[in-house]
Amino acid sequence: MLTRRFMKPHLLGLRNVLLRGQLLSAAPVRLQYDRSQQFKQSVLSVRPETSSAKTLMDIGTRRIFNEDYDLFRQNVRRFFQEEVVPHHKEWEKAGQVSREVWEKAGEQGLLGVMIPEEHGGVGGDLFSAAVVWEEQMYCNCSGPGFALHSDIVMPYIVNYGSKEQIERFIPKMTAGKCIGAIAMTEPGAGSDLQGVRTYAKRDGSDWILSGNKVFITNGWLSDLVVVVTVTNREAKTAAHGISLFLVEDGMKGFQKGRKLEKIGLKAQDTAELFFEDVRLPADALLGEVNKGFYYLMNELAQERLLIADMAIASCEFMFEETRNYVLQRKVFGKTVAHLQTVQHKLAELKTDICVGRAFLDNCLQVHAEKRLDHATASMAKFWATDLQNKVATQCLQLHGGWGYMWEYPIAKAFVDSRVQPIYGGTNEIMKELIARSIVGQK
Repeated sequence: MLTRRFMKPHLLGLRNVLLRGQLLSAAPVRLQYDRSQQFKQSVLSVRPETSSAKTLMDIGTRRIFNEDYDLFRQNVRRFFQEEVVPHHKEWEKAGQVSREVWEKAGEQGLLGVMIPEEHGGVGGDLFSAAVVWEEQMYCNCSGPGFALHSDIVMPYIVNYGSKEQIERFIPKMTAGKCIGAIAMTEPGAGSDLQGVRTYAKRDGSDWILSGNKVFITNGWLSDLVVVVTVTNREAKTAAHGISLFLVEDGMKGFQKGRKLEKIGLKAQDTAELFFEDVRLPADALLGEVNKGFYYLMNELAQERLLIADMAIASCEFMFEETRNYVLQRKVFGKTVAHLQTVQHKLAELKTDICVGRAFLDNCLQVHAEKRLDHATASMAKFWATDLQNKVATQCLQLHGGWGYMWEYPIAKAFVDSRVQPIYGGTNEIMKELIARSIVGQK
């Protein structure tokens, strides 16, 4: 067993992820080490890509992972199968998941995976976080808003918050005892964040916040919300007058509206939020005043990458669900899979998905090296989510009439997929951003 001082940072972080959970077997994780102080990855040369694996969801594939990530994936998969899947139908009826599953996820080290241990997080890396994103899609349960909480909201606090803010909120968020949300979208401002109207004005050392937000994931259960607001209406551009605030549940004037009824993501609590002259202390400001738009731009690439990776993982799930169905369903005395038109459709779908997976894995690698630019993240988001909707439509079609029944997983995957090209910036906006990078516009 290696001592901590000999372990590479990303593997040390993964070890922390593994040890936090209670799902590990008694056998210790053993890492090999050679004379040049490099970890041996003997499986690298034979580790299959998704395209040559037995199924698209096989554990033990893809060059960006190794055996340690495989072990973590086994534990995460077990968590979702045991703690999420059995309860998801009742959560769909309730329009929210239980707070208990959040705390269980915290106990297993599945929240704040990428957040450094010294800040109260788990201390894992991007690839560890990606395992959690993907395994949630592989179980076809969209209810838990873990990804947004851990890999969108928490980084804002860690990257721009004060020492006091980090110490106050991050450990509780890692434990699942403080659920995070981010409030960007307004009734009149969606993908264009410069159209925000929610306003905070100074009152002595305090701020008075007024406005409303809509379509807020984790909004109903939220204990802490990062609120995007205007703080300088006279700024030379709207982008120069936006700030971020941390608003806590229970603050006077902060009201949660109804849980919104959606065509998909039925177990995910999405709510309206209202701020009626909410008095915020000076230490509720996140980062510097009027720097909010800059912070948002810094973090949006990861948000879009997250959406894209979950989209490809959903494609992989839908393909395998459909493959299993057509191999069993009979028509004209033979299985549906016997029909050449079905075989060719499956070939097309698998090819598209594997091409998408190769690009997404490359994006994950580039982002892990802090080199993912906004245009590439936008490409990943729009292409992967468009593919997700194409795969959902065609896989449902291959299910025939049963694909339209809610009891079949493909039906839920179909309606859940529709929002993906919309949130995180619509795909039309993604193309605009990509085009600007091509023609040189700012």
